Amino acid sequence: MENSGRQLKAGAARRLARACLRLLFSVLPAGPLACGDPSADSADQVVLLHGLGRTDLSMIRMESALQRRGYEVVNVGYSSTQHSIERLAAEELGPAVEACCSEPHGKLHFVTHSMGGIVLRYYLENHAVDSLGRVVMLSPPNQGSEVADWVAENPILQRILGPWPMELGTGPEGVPGQLGPVDFELGIIAGNKTLNPLFSRMIPGADDGKVAVEATKVEGMTDFIVVPRSHTYIMMSDDVIAQVLHFLDHGEFRHADTEADSADSGESTPTSD
Repeated sequence: MENSGRQLKAGAARRLARACLRLLFSVLPAGPLACGDPSADSADQVVLLHGLGRTDLSMIRMESALQRRGYEVVNVGYSSTQHSIERLAAEELGPAVEACCSEPHGKLHFVTHSMGGIVLRYYLENHAVDSLGRVVMLSPPNQGSEVADWVAENPILQRILGPWPMELGTGPEGVPGQLGPVDFELGIIAGNKTLNPLFSRMIPGADDGKVAVEATKVEGMTDFIVVPRSHTYIMMSDDVIAQVLHFLDHGEFRHADTEADSADSGESTPTSD
């Protein structure tokens, strides 16, 4: 009974937090992200998938910007640390996609962060979505992550953290290594600013603190850009959100914008990544 009571309180707190954040973003000045007339078809939908260890709250700024642009948005929360990618794709993403496709609509687009991109790739490799539109992935470990390799080598951490270390590794046994090329319009945004020098030491080349820039790429992708953002906060940056909107509208990124961003990242530096 005591555990049930705590779970109910936690659930109520999460719902209140979501409601407060959505209210906040609905009353804030629209800013440059909402300038101009909505360019999305009113029937188009966007499914959002957060990253490992996060919740749908991490995608609320993205959700708000997409709604202002005219999209109908489904912000999916899923148990990223508790279940396998196969189960997450079938039991948590699948129902959301089916609900979106249950009535006549326009295109169904996706925006993912981190592990959410691998969950989506797994789903799309095993399920046809007739109304599939465009996809944007933020910092996806499309070739796996050395951080996952390191965690997987520690049996204690592996037991604590669940199945993801084994599934997101860089080896052929990892889920990314078992997935084929993509066959849909895909734009990938990688970050090259790290706030975690410890993790970055084990990652080859430029990285965002969790995933190497080169490891975000996948055969068949449509467009690719690198921005000076960290893995944890990339989905919250105005410049990244603007790039997401542009790709969903036009099927390509604004590459000239990334050159200007390289001179001034505009991202605060918290104590952890």
